[in-house]
Amino acid sequence: MSDTPPPLANEYSGHRQRLKERFLASTRAESPDSLKDYEYLELLLFLGIPRRDVKPLAKGLLARFGSVGGVLSAEPDQLVALVGESGAVALKTASAAATWMLREEILDKPVLASWDRVLDYCHATMAHRETECFRVLFLDRKNRLIVEEVMQKGTIDHTPVYPREVIRRALELGASALIMVHNHPSGDPQPSKADIDITRQIRDAARPLGVVLHDHVIIARTGYCSFKSDGLI
Repeated sequence: MSDTPPPLANEYSGHRQRLKERFLASTRAESPDSLKDYEYLELLLFLGIPRRDVKPLAKGLLARFGSVGGVLSAEPDQLVALVGESGAVALKTASAAATWMLREEILDKPVLASWDRVLDYCHATMAHRETECFRVLFLDRKNRLIVEEVMQKGTIDHTPVYPREVIRRALELGASALIMVHNHPSGDPQPSKADIDITRQIRDAARPLGVVLHDHVIIARTGYCSFKSDGLI
């Protein structure tokens, strides 16, 4: 039996070619909105699934995750279950490329002077997640990024945060400052009492050790909350 995949039906092959041509025309004209959301996902799935009509898959992904951002931010195993390994790789590659471009904008620069770009990066990496995730940006004396790390992952409405672990990691890295970021999958960026309490615990534990907590940012699909701007720290 031959291992060669069956040829794509002419109707699907023609659809793919037309969509590719429309996409290239839209990029030349700098008008990405000319494509529907599911068509953009189709283009990505073409790269991983060469021998199948992927329009139903693209529409199914949107129904499951709600938006293109939600699809690209989905956990890899979720995507593998829905579109296979190659399809998942195509989708996550697009997500990684977008994140990489945003991350380059804040590397080797004082983070506080590039605050809008930091927020863009955090929104891209966290706003569409279905579960809470707590990450920390560790900064040097010039407020340049040393490293960012996901410290904890949680459930849809809770992430356990351990001040001792955050402080220990800051000392290991020789960090002089921190920015904490976590997401609210509910879409509401307003902090809970627990969010405020844990932030102040970390601030108070870090201060005697010469580590400054610049901010704690809560990211949601509808916007963000800055503890610093809102006078919560």
